Amino acid sequence: MSSQFTHINAAGEATMVDVSAKAETVREARAEAFVTLSAHTLSMIINGQHHKGDVFATARIAGIQAAKRTWELIPLCHPLLLSKVAVELTAEPEHNRVRIESLCRLTGKTGVEMEALTAASVAALTIYDMCKAVQKDMIIGPVRLLAKSGGKSGDFQAEVE
Repeated sequence: MSSQFTHINAAGEATMVDVSAKAETVREARAEAFVTLSAHTLSMIINGQHHKGDVFATARIAGIQAAKRTWELIPLCHPLLLSKVAVELTAEPEHNRVRIESLCRLTGKTGVEMEALTAASVAALTIYDMCKAVQKDMIIGPVRLLAKSGGKSGDFQAEVE
């Protein structure tokens, strides 16, 4: 783990990292999020009985759009030309939850961890938004980085739970 925060300058001020001297490499990140809800709400989603339509399709598109706009949401993120964004949603009835996994990839000078985390988070928030009329006590989380590859800091793989 690095002891230096990359977004803090010598004066302790927040700053955007200068990546102009970095080499372009293939970079990829995966993240996951969970939405825990009642068996009834999950059943409505799975069986296509939700009055707002296909919850998973809407959440998938929201996650993809969010990844592409991460730089507008997180102040010190660079605008990136993503070459791949995927958001997969899986119902886990045995746990009364939905698992969301996102993948972001590009060839560039900076990583895509924030884009993957944003995609998973916004997909989870979209599920909440679409289902809040049926259930307000849904729980979002945990949200975490699963893996990243490429770049100066090297590869990362989260421990399997």
